[in-house]
Amino acid sequence: MYNRRSFLQTVSQQVAYSVLAVNGLYALSSCGNSGSNEEKKQAEKNREKNKGKLGIALVGLGTYSEEQLAPALKETEHCYLAGIVTGTPDKIDKWKRKYDIPDQNIYSYDNFDSIRDNPSIDIIYVVLPNSMHAEYTERAFAAGKHVICEKPMALTVEECDRMIAASKKANKMLSIGYRLHFEPYNQEMMRLGADKPYGKFKSLKAENGMNGTEGWRLDKKLAGGGPLPDVGVYCIQGIRYTTGMEPLAVRAQEGPKKDKEMFREVEASLSWQMEMPGGVTAHCKTSYEEDMNLLRAEAEKGWFELDPAYPYSGQKGETSQGKIDFPKVNQQALQMDDFAQAVLTKRPTPVSGEMGRQDVKIITSIYEAMETGKRVLIPA
Repeated sequence: MYNRRSFLQTVSQQVAYSVLAVNGLYALSSCGNSGSNEEKKQAEKNREKNKGKLGIALVGLGTYSEEQLAPALKETEHCYLAGIVTGTPDKIDKWKRKYDIPDQNIYSYDNFDSIRDNPSIDIIYVVLPNSMHAEYTERAFAAGKHVICEKPMALTVEECDRMIAASKKANKMLSIGYRLHFEPYNQEMMRLGADKPYGKFKSLKAENGMNGTEGWRLDKKLAGGGPLPDVGVYCIQGIRYTTGMEPLAVRAQEGPKKDKEMFREVEASLSWQMEMPGGVTAHCKTSYEEDMNLLRAEAEKGWFELDPAYPYSGQKGETSQGKIDFPKVNQQALQMDDFAQAVLTKRPTPVSGEMGRQDVKIITSIYEAMETGKRVLIPA
């Protein structure tokens, strides 16, 4: 479900082997004599069809881009897939044909900065390994584009600060890919938490894990950690948006590793407890060796939960008074449309860089608690 692969096994190797081929194609498409008459007609048709919409370029064509974001952009009303940035030349023809992407909107990582000269691309969606989020977000802002950055926002709070500063300097908007803020079951958890029909919170539980992972997610330099920044961040988010409160302190315990060779660089599982205001504790757990998917709130007069809570579709909800039932939606389409509308109307995005920064700060504190065995205060 969360197996969003990168465009590379290691960054340097992929760029070195692929950039010349992609640049060659880009150079041909930019020489003023690109495409047949039929291609030019199709490009004109696409421009007319997408008139008034904002163009999005996906940076990184891994599984999440291919199976979720790109199909969702066929359902959006305010934005569309205008371009791609890839280090894998073999993917280009398939994406061109499937999404009618003109040659001049296809970029490599080497010529990425020239995207500043392309007026058909308004938004850059960074879908890269975690260690590359800050760099490409900053470069996208330097190119004068708005940015959606996948979660986690970055590896460190300092990187988050640079990304937010770059957004302000460019006077462009930054959003983090928190799709569940636009999903009705999770929105109902937010509503129940805010309205408190069951009274004050007594305790909370959030669990998110999967049995298996691969690729760059097992490389600490690229991922920043194991399941915590990848799928555990949904638990942090779930507690924050259900309660509307920020954790004050945390304790954490690393779980045992069934496959010590596979997880020689990162944790395989992790449990942590977040102290919330009012004496409430949130019990959280994440794993790459166990399936789990839960968000639950216990209150004075009842309870409410989602099980599962975090998948791309198929959420199920229940309260102490009965089932929660909402129609199915495309979370990614709603997420990207909301950001496009925010850009068009110049209103804030509900999933801002500041929100992403707070999660990175909490993740950093959880790892400190795990490594030291101590209770760690989360910085203000």
